[in-house]
Amino acid sequence: MPMYKSDQLAHQLKSLIEKNIWKAHTKLPSLREQVESSGFSLMTVMNAYQKLEAQGLIYSKEKSGYFVAEQTKPALDSASTLAPKIEINSSVFKYLKSIQTPNLVSLGSAFPDSELLLPIKLRQIVSQLARYPKSYDQTTNLPPGNLALRKIIAQRYCMQGIPTQADDIVITSGGLDALNLSLQALTQPGDYIVLQQTTFYGAWQAAERLGLKVITVPEHAHCGIDVDAFEQLILHYPVKVCWMMFNAHNPLGFTVSEEIKFKIAKLLHQHHIHLIEDDVYEELFDGLNKPLPMKYYDQNNLVMHCSSFSKTLGAGFRVGWVYAGKYSEHIQHLQLMSTISANTLVQNALVEFLSSHHYEKHLRSLRLKLKKNKKRFYHYLKQNLPTQCRIHYELGGYFLCIMLPEQASSEEIYKTLLNQNIAVAPSILFNYSQQHQQFIRINCSFDWSNHIQSALDVLTITLKQLSNAKLET
Repeated sequence: MPMYKSDQLAHQLKSLIEKNIWKAHTKLPSLREQVESSGFSLMTVMNAYQKLEAQGLIYSKEKSGYFVAEQTKPALDSASTLAPKIEINSSVFKYLKSIQTPNLVSLGSAFPDSELLLPIKLRQIVSQLARYPKSYDQTTNLPPGNLALRKIIAQRYCMQGIPTQADDIVITSGGLDALNLSLQALTQPGDYIVLQQTTFYGAWQAAERLGLKVITVPEHAHCGIDVDAFEQLILHYPVKVCWMMFNAHNPLGFTVSEEIKFKIAKLLHQHHIHLIEDDVYEELFDGLNKPLPMKYYDQNNLVMHCSSFSKTLGAGFRVGWVYAGKYSEHIQHLQLMSTISANTLVQNALVEFLSSHHYEKHLRSLRLKLKKNKKRFYHYLKQNLPTQCRIHYELGGYFLCIMLPEQASSEEIYKTLLNQNIAVAPSILFNYSQQHQQFIRINCSFDWSNHIQSALDVLTITLKQLSNAKLET
């Protein structure tokens, strides 16, 4: 079988690198210089360079060209992937529009059941404050946000052994806003960032919007994150930032052990790589002790910790924050050019609500209800799903992932169920390559009812029909 011209050129250049004729961090000839010297077209040269970049042999810098990657270890582990040009926004948009149908059973929602959120005391506080014009005064709630609220959040960090001042905190319009602002503050178009192989779709959207190059690190069956693969990829690429979720991961549900967190923190410190920590599910743990964030192990202010109240108090309380530290002022400048500030009335209501024992009481009740509901979903699905499917069950949070039979299409299942007014989240939203995970994510926060059971029956029947069809072919 003849070799494509781009493969021929890539093979020639790879040979120069492997023989150490081109040493690490040597700049390669520009695209046009390579065109002139090789006689190949510009498109052929571009394809060859991209092949080498995907193999971890070279890397690129914005407006500077391509360079030879460090080759002290073998090329990038095949499980780690340099993602192609990311184009996911349209898929996410279509999905989010599709689940706005009235009377939909929202098993694909990212938020807990609203019936479990928004405690009575908080509603009373909002109602009382809404009567006073001063509650809407934005002057004291502009970036970096309500001072009293920032002090309360800082105190919650201190209770976990993380020294924090109010000035370290910037209030944002939700967790995603905190994450996006942090990524924008730390990167330039063309920078390399690391995402988990399976991750929240907002991370893919942000990378697409900012023109970033994404390398994915695979999951580990027992550790959550493959630390060896992570170490290998940061040796081969000039990684600027990692965006990761360590506690109650969305969508897979795992919580990374403190040992693994420490190892990753050590690698980040050694290579001076920033981490944006997505920790919006931090309060929804299962057990007596709240898992520590990566911020606890932070050295040299490399971790930007982001969280939100929306997963514990509802989408209507979409107020988040970022532990920005020395980047606080930069984050505020970016805020003033975009979202400006979080809702003033909500910030004031949160101050009063969090200042009492009511929030902790609500969290304890919420955790118990989510644990009970998730177990009910798990046992019912385990009993009724076809044997070709398996359930990825982890403690904490409120998601279950159903791993599908080989060759099954999560998107096809999502569309089939949507026609029956049931929404699930397909894996195409979370795993860009779709080569390593094929699953649907289920929201298990809902109290059990005939309505929920009927929806799960439709789900299991659909999966059984699919499994039987696959066996026949």
